[in-house]
Amino acid sequence: MTEPPPPGTLDDPFARLEGPLAAAIRLRLTVTGVRDLTPGMREVTFTAPELTGFSYRPGQDVMLLVAVDGNRPVRRRYTIRALDAATGQLTLGVVRHGEGPGERWLDAATPGDQVEGIAPRGKIFPAEGVDWHLFAGDFSALPAFFRMTESLPAGTPATLIIEVPGPRDEQPLAAVAAARVRWVHRGGAPAGDDAGLLAALKETQLPPGQGHAYLAGEAKVVLALREALEERGMADHLNAKAYWGRGKANASHGEPPKDT
Repeated sequence: MTEPPPPGTLDDPFARLEGPLAAAIRLRLTVTGVRDLTPGMREVTFTAPELTGFSYRPGQDVMLLVAVDGNRPVRRRYTIRALDAATGQLTLGVVRHGEGPGERWLDAATPGDQVEGIAPRGKIFPAEGVDWHLFAGDFSALPAFFRMTESLPAGTPATLIIEVPGPRDEQPLAAVAAARVRWVHRGGAPAGDDAGLLAALKETQLPPGQGHAYLAGEAKVVLALREALEERGMADHLNAKAYWGRGKANASHGEPPKDT
């Protein structure tokens, strides 16, 4: 893997961090470890001089420069799974999906490799002042949902509905919240099929009081989940985020294309 290109050599829309990125910083990340958490998810750890004093909110991500297409950078966004302030180590959990620039970068990543990051990014965090939390999404949402749940106060009710390829991709959740995870196994269904998740969400009983829901994953799946919750009166109490679009590559900034 090559080192990050020298500043000013690319036609980079993020050459200046301003507007929505005004609070973000550029990180000179060095890979310190790579391991498979499950068959479908790989953990990558990094260090960087800029991580001293770095802070983020649970659910935010880092945008990595994973490739260059001509003179344009190609970036992908991954939720920050953990940050060890004492050692200056940043951890990501990245879903394996078999193709694309992010996958090629992940396949090649080894300790000592360097990559540019921009962080923190993202505007969806655990809501405050609510009685319970509901998370529903596909495998790509697991790092964000787990990190957000781990940040909740002790005893806070939280329900997570997460679709994974199969039982071997289930992961333990270490949280002090009163959290329960319902795993939906995709089995032979293609990624981006909403049937299992949607059925599980519709079967889930909403607790009394005021809650907040978080939806993430494939664009059309997120839309279907959102519509299901809106029908149950939660239109004003949810956040939804499309991470990817079935059959379409994400744009160079890491977001699904607008027509997804």
